[in-house]
Amino acid sequence: MQTMFLRALLAFLALPVVVGGLVPWLLVGIDRWRSAGTPWGWPVFSLGAIVLLWCVRDFYVVGKGTLAPWDPPKILVIVGLYRFIRNPMYVGVLALGFHLRVILYEEPRLARQFGNGWTEYRTAVGRWLPRLKCRVSRGCLKS
Repeated sequence: MQTMFLRALLAFLALPVVVGGLVPWLLVGIDRWRSAGTPWGWPVFSLGAIVLLWCVRDFYVVGKGTLAPWDPPKILVIVGLYRFIRNPMYVGVLALGFHLRVILYEEPRLARQFGNGWTEYRTAVGRWLPRLKCRVSRGCLKS
C-alpha cells in the first residue's frame, strides 16, 4: 500500500504540478504583458484543484492506480465526478487554464489598450455565457 501511495504521489507531482503549476509559473516570469491579475482567479483555481484532487483520489482509492499513463487505474472508475462526465480532469484543467489566461492576461491587456470602450463592452457582454437580452441598466452597446 505504501508503494501505491508513492506511485500516486509521483504521478501527481510529475503531471498536474509540473504542467499546471511549474510551467505556467515559468511562463509568467517571461511574459512582458503580465499584470497583477484579479482575486477572482483564486476561486476558479481552487475549484480546479478540488476537481483534480477528487479525481486523483478516486483513481487511487477505487481504481487502484494513478492518473499517469504509465500507471493507470486497474479498475474502471465510475464514481464521483466520473458518474457525470468521462473526462472531468481534462475539462477542469482546460476550463481553468482558459479562464486564468483570460482574467490574468487578456482582460487586463484589453483594459489598458481600449480603456472605456473595453469597460462598456465588458459590462454589456458576458465573459462565458451570452446575454440574450440586452438591458439598458446593464450598459448595452450602442451600434
